Amino acid sequence: MAAAAIHQFAECITCHAWSPDHSMIAFCPNNNEVHIYKFFTDKWEKLHVLSKHDQIVSGIDWSRSSNKIVTVSHDRNSYVWTQEGHDWVPTLVILKLNRAALCVQWSPKENKFAVGSGAKSVCICYYEQENNWWISKVVRKKHESSVTSVAWHPNNILLATTSTDGKCRVFSTFIKGVDTRGSHTSTSTDWKFGEQIAQLDLSSMWAFGVRWSPSGKTLAYAGHNSMIYFIDDVETSPAAQNLALRDLPLRDILFLSERTVIGVGFDCNPMIFSADETGLWSFVRYLDERKVTTSTSRASQLSEALGKLYGQSKQAASSDTVEPSKPRGGAHENCITIGW
Repeated sequence: MAAAAIHQFAECITCHAWSPDHSMIAFCPNNNEVHIYKFFTDKWEKLHVLSKHDQIVSGIDWSRSSNKIVTVSHDRNSYVWTQEGHDWVPTLVILKLNRAALCVQWSPKENKFAVGSGAKSVCICYYEQENNWWISKVVRKKHESSVTSVAWHPNNILLATTSTDGKCRVFSTFIKGVDTRGSHTSTSTDWKFGEQIAQLDLSSMWAFGVRWSPSGKTLAYAGHNSMIYFIDDVETSPAAQNLALRDLPLRDILFLSERTVIGVGFDCNPMIFSADETGLWSFVRYLDERKVTTSTSRASQLSEALGKLYGQSKQAASSDTVEPSKPRGGAHENCITIGW
């Protein structure tokens, strides 16, 4: 409903985030602004335009408890927006980046947020009460290319990242004075800031859309090679399962529960995955099948042929599960870059 309503206001949505009660949505219409809309009875109305950035806004996250909005941009800056009366007041965040900021996410406790960048680094930002500003500590020299996605573990300490170097990594973000030792799990009492806990080399191409399950037991991310990866027990003894898709790659994923995941991407239709009692993941169905038709276009035939070839090669080379080819189609007319 929101996507259909907002379509009339922008030809392209760069990023978006919902308010805590889901009554409002903030999105970037592919420029340097953030528009905030609210739904009244039968229509969406624009309430605010946040226009502090100089270039395209590439990431937005709206905190659930503190009702703050954080934005990042290709201009290498980040702002934390606080609502004061009817206005949203920005506070500049010191990122120390020399390349574009690409993604952002609040930590579960909302005392930190992480910013992925094109500078092969991740900024962990926190509020410094003494100076009344947001500053950052940077995780450097770990990534070999741009950081495409970040995801916080439920313990508020571990952070997972994906990168265009094809790898998924897990880091400790423990900051003295911000975090407490009690917030660690039993196996992480000695972790220091920036310490790399795991590096997953499962994808041969760019990696996107990393997420933790609600318990933090399972980590999942997508590859540009039309694969989705599920890893259990990342901190101790990682066990991975690779699921090959017949069609186009995913860009983002979300755990609805420990055994249910939704993925969105270049197929223009959200996909549902689930795990059985043994932990084996499989594709279930497309979420929106209202427009499912059989296409005979050259593009469709080529996609089907490449999908079959790719799936067969994967089956021959490994024990990866390959989901059956299904026709695309639905409410979306183009790639879904982020869905939550």
